[in-house]
Amino acid sequence: MKLIHRIGYFSVGLFFGIMLLLFFLGGKKTSCDYSPNDRVLKNIKIKERKFSQEAFNYFEENKLDTALVSESLKNGDVDFSRSNTEGNPCNVYLITNKVEEAVLELQVENCDSTATIRRAVLKEQK
Repeated sequence: MKLIHRIGYFSVGLFFGIMLLLFFLGGKKTSCDYSPNDRVLKNIKIKERKFSQEAFNYFEENKLDTALVSESLKNGDVDFSRSNTEGNPCNVYLITNKVEEAVLELQVENCDSTATIRRAVLKEQK
């Protein structure tokens, strides 16, 4: 069999294989959250979110929108060196996200069914 025929058969098989994958996986909400940072953020995002009084007051006093929390959980980074990952019964994570000219730091208590934003601080970037 000539090389051009082999390439042709391979291309047809590859095309139909990709179509099958798109058909079966196209409607599903699949994601590739394999890094520790992504797994922690995804775990917090799917839980019921609560705000401590201190965090809620901080958002009100500084006229910040609580939608910044959702943005931080989508685009933020978990600072594992400043987090308590061995907490009992809940782990406490420090999440940072750049917001315009500043950095928003959120301290999130991640329990089994809820994620509580305990503290929020907006720090000016140097």
